[in-house]
Parts: sequence; structure tokens; C-alpha cells
Amino acid sequence: MMRYFKTSFITAVLAMLPLSQAQAHPHLFVAVEITIVFDGEQPTGVRMGWSYDDYFSLLVTSDLGLDIDGDLALTDAEQQTLADAVAGWATDFSGELDVFVGNTAVTAAKRVEHGVGYTDGHVFEKHLRPLVSAPVVGETLAIRVYDPFYYVSYTIDGPIRIEGRDDCKTAVQPPDLNAAYSLVDEFLYGRPAADVGAEEQLPEVGLQFAETIFVTCGT
Repeated sequence: MMRYFKTSFITAVLAMLPLSQAQAHPHLFVAVEITIVFDGEQPTGVRMGWSYDDYFSLLVTSDLGLDIDGDLALTDAEQQTLADAVAGWATDFSGELDVFVGNTAVTAAKRVEHGVGYTDGHVFEKHLRPLVSAPVVGETLAIRVYDPFYYVSYTIDGPIRIEGRDDCKTAVQPPDLNAAYSLVDEFLYGRPAADVGAEEQLPEVGLQFAETIFVTCGT
């Protein structure tokens, strides 16, 4: 969904934002629920739920002409309109997911079990990313959900869930924000991030702002 709205009407969205909010960085905020799926001892997928912030959800539904009565619920026809509008991901969109075992990247396949919904005024997406290159069984997984350009801020919401086994431990490591903001200053040569226009490409600093999920099983 994020890629759809970036390419379709993000300029219009920024024009609708109050000046102070339009200059903020990042611009969109997503709460992420994470479930790690196992088949026996083998991790086989990462299930994610993305819940978009109040303001952006309002802009989305307004742009699509949904929930006009303001009851925070969609009719079946409105639900189909929302699903049709956000179902397509651009071919260059990675899905904002990295999975590693040590320094080795684990390949995540395209999403399956995709769904779009609207609950209590929030637009949300749910999907599963199968892991197609098998991680080493027994090794710690490191998982990050982030936008490389930090246009979108993803925040882990709630406990990390494990599906398929009951001997796993999880931990979430927060980013080093001082280091992250220092890197932004370095890339922008002291120029305030608020001065970066909507048409400009921001430096790839999203990884430095990302939370890291560690999953260790069988110990």
C-alpha cells in the first residue's frame, strides 16, 4: 500500500498536510504486528500486520470517497474499493522487510495471504512473506521492518508472536537514535531535514532508525 500511495498521490497528500507536519520527517507512521512462522524447527515465514496512522488513514479514505458518513466502518462495496486501490505493489517495492542469520541475508518471497481492512478509523494490511532461502536451524534470526529512505516510520506494536513452536525467545533492540540523527546531519551536510522538499530523494538512513527483532529458539 505504501508504494501505491507514494507513486499515486503522495504530492497531493503532502499538499493537504499542515505546513509543520508536511515538513516533518518521516511523514507516515505504521504500527507493525509480527509473527514468525515455523514448520518444525525451520522458520518458514514472517507474518505482518501494518496499521496506518489516524491522519493518513483519513486521507486515504477521503481520497477514495470512503466512509462518508464517518461511522468508521465500510460497506462491502467500500471495502472492495479500498482493497482494489491498495492491492498492487510496484515491482521495485521490497515490502520493507529484511531477515538475516548473522551476516547472511535470508530471501523473503512475495507476499501471500494478503488482506486489506479498515477498523476504528485505521487502514491496515496483513500479509505473509514466505522465507524461500532456508535459514540455519538453531541460529538467531534478525528481522527488521523499515523504509530505506525513512519516509515511513515502522514501529513494532505488541509482542512478537511465534507460530509453530513454543521454545523460542524474542527480543527487540531499539535503534541508536543519536547515531541515526548524526548520520542524517552528515548526509545533509548540516541542512535541516525540514528543508528537504517533497520532490527530493532523501538519503537512505532508514536502517539506522529501525528496530531489530532477534529470535532464538531451542536454547
